[in-house]
Amino acid sequence: MEVVELYLTTAARVWHTAEESVADPPPAAQTLLTAMRAVVPALIEGYQNTGRRIIRQEEAARLELVDDLIRGDADIAGLVERSEPFGLDLGAQHQIVLAEPRGGGEAGPLDEATLSRTVTAHYGERDTLVTRRSRQLVALIPARRADSDVDDPARRLHRVLRRSTPGRSWRLAVGRPYAGAHGIARSYQEAREAITLVERLHPEADLVPTRNLLIYRVLGRDRAALTDLVESVLVPLQQARGGAGPLVATLEAYFDAGAVATETARRLHVSVRTVTYRLDRVASLTGYHPAIPTERLTLQAAVLGARLLPWPPPPT
Repeated sequence: MEVVELYLTTAARVWHTAEESVADPPPAAQTLLTAMRAVVPALIEGYQNTGRRIIRQEEAARLELVDDLIRGDADIAGLVERSEPFGLDLGAQHQIVLAEPRGGGEAGPLDEATLSRTVTAHYGERDTLVTRRSRQLVALIPARRADSDVDDPARRLHRVLRRSTPGRSWRLAVGRPYAGAHGIARSYQEAREAITLVERLHPEADLVPTRNLLIYRVLGRDRAALTDLVESVLVPLQQARGGAGPLVATLEAYFDAGAVATETARRLHVSVRTVTYRLDRVASLTGYHPAIPTERLTLQAAVLGARLLPWPPPPT
């Protein structure tokens, strides 16, 4: 608007100078310039309003498309047609990356713009979409052979968000890559499930590798069976002095330490003798000894299930 105003003002000044040098200047010229100066702002405002309306419509269409893609129950032919203007090839493999602020709060427009620029820089404009959904940022990206690990995109985007938003902490999760519209929905469900699992199992973590969550996904598929396993194997531990908590914590540290008692003791800040006593106590109460491989598998599955439920329940 400022440039147009400057142009018209300059033109009027030049024209006025020319009129002064002419014996009989045409009055229509000055009238025309004055009319143009009155009309052009309205034209520019209308153009700007149209541009903003188009941007809002495009944003609404993008959000609606992402919602339908991750829900996975929309008409496939319609999705393909609506994806073309955004440069999406639904026949290719894609994966979903979710990012959400830790400690509450919501992702804002500036966060979305930052993530969008990063996604475009690394993956190009085609086959990518970035939008906000609820309090999360949703990034749809193409699967690339250059990514040696399924979690590489989440690590890359996390580094950018951390640098671009100092003082804020982000949690990211990624779904595995799949082909087709239903594959996008499947990848989104995995990413969303990973966010939930990380919050419950590793609340201090910004990102937990997808492969580390696979066993939890398997165990969580049948909650009734998981509850039965935990109650059958671990409930007897409640008979111990101090309850089941210390023994379950010892088992968890023991499995994380590769079934090495000395490393378990170091992690728990107790003596090796205390660790071996607790393991023997587990064996006497449950009938499963953590030092025996076949019995250790049952105990480990039960401990993983206890973290998912969670168990033991917090005191009321």
